[in-house]
Amino acid sequence: MLSTSSIKELSTTRPDLYAFRVQGTVSRADMTEMARHMNTAFDAHDNVDMLLYFEDFEGSKPDAGLDLETVKSQLRSLSSVRRYVVANAPDRAADMVEAFGKILPVETEAYDDLDAAFQSLDAKTMTTTGQPAA
Repeated sequence: MLSTSSIKELSTTRPDLYAFRVQGTVSRADMTEMARHMNTAFDAHDNVDMLLYFEDFEGSKPDAGLDLETVKSQLRSLSSVRRYVVANAPDRAADMVEAFGKILPVETEAYDDLDAAFQSLDAKTMTTTGQPAA
């Protein structure tokens, strides 16, 4: 499970769904670790779905995406991600996701809350005991 200073992976009921809580300010190190994690996921699965849940998000550092591993992951996501879902995203991020969905071969969706996002993906988050959350 991925855990950095601003990105925490959420355990889900689907092995091909990668869900993350994004909080605070995302740094280059955070993005690099997430990119490594997703490149490993892309190696393990033909296609995956991704969910980003924003909570107390303060943005990204200017150099957050300036890393070879991050660029590689972003390029691979074009052919490896089926659905890209965001929840509670700042308006500009939700708008960007919706716009990308119109020009990229990835299905994109934006929701106001995490429960609606999980429902759209036919999944739930897991509790710390490994059981689906209610």
